[in-house]
Amino acid sequence: MQYNSIGKIVASFGVNGELVLKHALGKKTALKGLETIFIEVHKGEFLPYFIQSARAKSDTEVLLALESVSSREAALLLNQKEVWLTEEDFSRYAAKNASISLLGYHIIHDGQDLGEILEVIEQPHQVLCRIDLDGKEALIPVHAGSLLKMDPKKKLVILDLPDGLLDIFR
Repeated sequence: MQYNSIGKIVASFGVNGELVLKHALGKKTALKGLETIFIEVHKGEFLPYFIQSARAKSDTEVLLALESVSSREAALLLNQKEVWLTEEDFSRYAAKNASISLLGYHIIHDGQDLGEILEVIEQPHQVLCRIDLDGKEALIPVHAGSLLKMDPKKKLVILDLPDGLLDIFR
């Protein structure tokens, strides 16, 4: 099964085990209708957690009550853990214009497919996209100056990267 990261648990809330999920879904949401989230307890190990209730706290935060997390202590164990959705749920809840929705797209530069976007890191004036470039991790900046075109149907991000940028990673 494919999973997409949407953010992480950043705090516990109250004494009954509620959690604060900071997400990058690109819109205010209460995750209405979502039954399950997956929390990466250990690297590459996703455990399902069933949502009892969820309510929007802000544009980027949701308060979650999860089955089997009923105390502050249990909630603290999940602090700073990544939260994932199945690919199907991810496409239902992520805003189409959210930079996180670039996951799975391929970066094209000079007609060459550099690789699939594996992670999206938001920064104040640009987005960094992590790809696997010839077996090495590369962070490719995407901003107004480098973005030529996006093709949502083909899942392509076409960039004009500065000369020499790719040499850094090779």
